[in-house]
Amino acid sequence: MALVREYGKEQPFIPAGPFKIRLPFIHYRFEWADYAQGLLMCAVCLGIIPLLQEVLGMPFEIAITIVILNGFLYCWHAQLGDPVVPGWITPAIPLLVAYVSAFEPGVPRMHALISFEITLGILAFVLGVTGLAKKFVDSIPNAIKSGVLIGAGIAAVNLIFKMPDGRFWKSPVTISVCLVLAVFLLFSNIYKQIRHKHKLLTLISDLGIMPSILLAAILGPLIEPSAIPFPNLQWGFTVPHFGELFTQWTPFSERIGWPSIGMFIQSIPLVIAVYIVLFGELIQAQALIDESSHFRPDEKVEYSPNRNNIIVGLRNMIMGTFGPDISMCGPLWAAMQVVECERYKHGRKAMDSLIGGVGSFRWGTFTGYWLSPIVTFVTPILNAALSLTLLIQGYVAVRVGVLKARSYNDIGIAGVVAGVLVVKGAAWAFAVGIIMCLLIYGRHFFAEQPVETKSQVPPHNIFAD
Repeated sequence: MALVREYGKEQPFIPAGPFKIRLPFIHYRFEWADYAQGLLMCAVCLGIIPLLQEVLGMPFEIAITIVILNGFLYCWHAQLGDPVVPGWITPAIPLLVAYVSAFEPGVPRMHALISFEITLGILAFVLGVTGLAKKFVDSIPNAIKSGVLIGAGIAAVNLIFKMPDGRFWKSPVTISVCLVLAVFLLFSNIYKQIRHKHKLLTLISDLGIMPSILLAAILGPLIEPSAIPFPNLQWGFTVPHFGELFTQWTPFSERIGWPSIGMFIQSIPLVIAVYIVLFGELIQAQALIDESSHFRPDEKVEYSPNRNNIIVGLRNMIMGTFGPDISMCGPLWAAMQVVECERYKHGRKAMDSLIGGVGSFRWGTFTGYWLSPIVTFVTPILNAALSLTLLIQGYVAVRVGVLKARSYNDIGIAGVVAGVLVVKGAAWAFAVGIIMCLLIYGRHFFAEQPVETKSQVPPHNIFAD
């Protein structure tokens, strides 16, 4: 039985340095509604499998083993005291795909991924331990940060629509119809005005892109059977290949080995660019938790960006070493964090503790990876699921990136930086951005530039007006 929380206090925990250890059923009430939703939403997480197969040449069995390992690390956040639903660093996936694709397939490409992911983990861990994350990001001019975010969004759209091998062209009708539904449910002002009038519409909006993925599963085999066949449902459990993953796809294997120091150094510009995206998600997590806490005076929810950085750093270092993953380990799954926070607002009967909600959800997704009926049901639509995820995140990244700019000069610099980032990569983008900032701002390079339009507002979450 879960320990009882006093009114207005934190959920019980075991102190452990920067962490607050909480175990399900003991330190928080297990939320079966969130667990059940996690079983369904694991379909989104499985969407990274096609990229692992195509970019890295991994067999399906190895790719899903990596998803399972990553899914286990997702559960760390709630158990260590971080009240978030962690996820991928989605806007940055196309940037990483472009980076590793510049290397020859096989060992060189794996070295590029391993060195990048471990370096990203080290940076996040160090900034979390020292508490310097905000100072690090603040030291980068807004124009460059804006350009990185816009460039990440453009890269996501390009990865889907590029000719002739973009993911969109594999099942264009299914993706088009499902994208229309996803955009309408997530961003339409019309839907926002009517969803609160009916419980069913509110429930549908709370599921994020899941309704669109289910539509793809139904519609795809009917209208594009050559690209999306009917699922071959299998019963039983997923059998992971941890041994083969370790001996064939990690730096400990004779086939792969460890990257050179030069590879780690070469990855630094992209690591910095990706961390800018990562830090933006930290800010979004803080805003969502603070906003929901106003509705729940019965619980003190303590969110620490430094602790989040430490966990994210550990996850990336572990995955880079034992299961190189092109989705990376991010601090937040924004859409599902919104869903959890909305349920949390409904009171203690609906969700006793935010930790319990996000923790139960991630245990649900982790369980889903092991169930063959779920995995085999969504396997035909993994390309569509990934396409929808990247396009939605591309929209959000561009919108937030534009809002990050504080002047017309910032917007101009950001546009150039974004273009260079997509075409030439992070190193060139930072070089061009620094030169342009020096030429335009001179000795005021690091100064906060004034806002030049009254219509500009701070970034906000993806479901807000």
